[in-house]
Amino acid sequence: MKEIFVDIKHLNLHYRQKAVLQDLDWTIRRGDNWVLGGVSGSGKTSLAKAIVKEEKFLGDISINFDLNSSLPAQVLFVSSWYQFKNLEGDANFYYQQRYNHKQAKDTLTVQAELAKYGKEQNLAIAEVSRLLSALNFSSFKDSQLIELSSGEHKKLQLIKALWLKPQLLIIDQPYTGLDVASRQNLNELLDEITNQGVSLLLISNDEELPANINRFAIIENGQIHERSSFESTSIVHHKILGALPRFLTERPVYLTDEIISMKNVNIRYGEKEVLKNVNWEVKAGEKWLLQGHNGSGKSTLLSLINGDHPQAYANDIHLFGHKRGSGESIWDIKKRIGLISPEFHWYFDHSATVWESIASGFYDSVGLFQHIPYSKKIQLEELIEYFDLKQDKNELLRTLPLGKQRLVLLARTIIKNPQLLILDEPCQGLDLQQTQHFNQLVNELSNNGMTMIYVGHFETQLPTCIEKRILLENGEVKVVETILESV
Repeated sequence: MKEIFVDIKHLNLHYRQKAVLQDLDWTIRRGDNWVLGGVSGSGKTSLAKAIVKEEKFLGDISINFDLNSSLPAQVLFVSSWYQFKNLEGDANFYYQQRYNHKQAKDTLTVQAELAKYGKEQNLAIAEVSRLLSALNFSSFKDSQLIELSSGEHKKLQLIKALWLKPQLLIIDQPYTGLDVASRQNLNELLDEITNQGVSLLLISNDEELPANINRFAIIENGQIHERSSFESTSIVHHKILGALPRFLTERPVYLTDEIISMKNVNIRYGEKEVLKNVNWEVKAGEKWLLQGHNGSGKSTLLSLINGDHPQAYANDIHLFGHKRGSGESIWDIKKRIGLISPEFHWYFDHSATVWESIASGFYDSVGLFQHIPYSKKIQLEELIEYFDLKQDKNELLRTLPLGKQRLVLLARTIIKNPQLLILDEPCQGLDLQQTQHFNQLVNELSNNGMTMIYVGHFETQLPTCIEKRILLENGEVKVVETILESV
């Protein structure tokens, strides 16, 4: 029998007077590497936070570190939601700030952040170079933290964890925002450290797992239930999609067939070229898949379309038939676009209620500052019903599980039935059932003639309505192709 490493007895955890974990017992033995599944809101992240004493609980959690091991006697939790701070300890950033290079930056660079972490943990700085290379992150050493995308921040936290090699490593949604190559390399690195004695607990619904994962469980009704394989941790109760709200069945009003036109677009920050001679045209009603490895330029390309990038004016870019810089305001652009992205979620006002968060989509604000007329209230209530959010509509957004927060922002994205829908990794944080439900919704929306740009790394989590694909590689367009002929 393997030695007990983590022993959890009679664990009870409540969140806002609701029981999340109830008399939970669980034993993690040394040499076991777990994957923990379950639906969004079942308590997976709460359990992880309880183990590292970041969440209040009743019960007992004892950890038996191996004091003879060369590995640090630590438990490290890598959250799915990382909040960085500036040099003064403030985390009050805004969404467009990472693109505004005229504004002074006051965050550490990646290299400085790693040097600081290495010094705190007494790690050899030479060892981190291999990790940077393996996760294709070496080119970001001089980038400031504010300039990184959510996927790039995830890589940075994973690099720190792999460098530290604690005796117990817990990672919440390890593959979020990572491209195919990075996921494969991460799994190889995780196998490497488990061979060196690290015990692993992955909170994940993804089937691409390290080879050394040998134990499987789910949380259901506040209890741990061990399973024999990954497949049995993937809970999907097929949900019948309700009728789409009537206002979303109406075709958007297009004043031009040209939604996006880019000619020889170049974006650079000093000596660094982010986009190189990009040419791209999107017509009304087309459904595009935008792909590329982490750092390929996808986020920058989308920021040009959404009006958030100041270098748009120095390039030949037409949006909705108008050249950027010809007199249209940023709000003229945004009123035609619905956007969801990990970064937008990151910077959104989480002190708003669910109702206020969705309603703010009418006005493209990050909070609700205007009176809602009756006709819009009707649309809002229809959408809340459709997303099964009635019981949550008066709750603060930040009190909901991460997956449900994402559903709220997805509802906000489509509330005005926009001409152009930009869905950048829309299913991050959603469980398998929510992902399936959302992509069904996207397929339904495609029937009304809405133009769409969808960014997704997981081929198995894409809607079936996608017609065309553009692939970026190191800032250049490598592929433009038709993948589904329109009828």
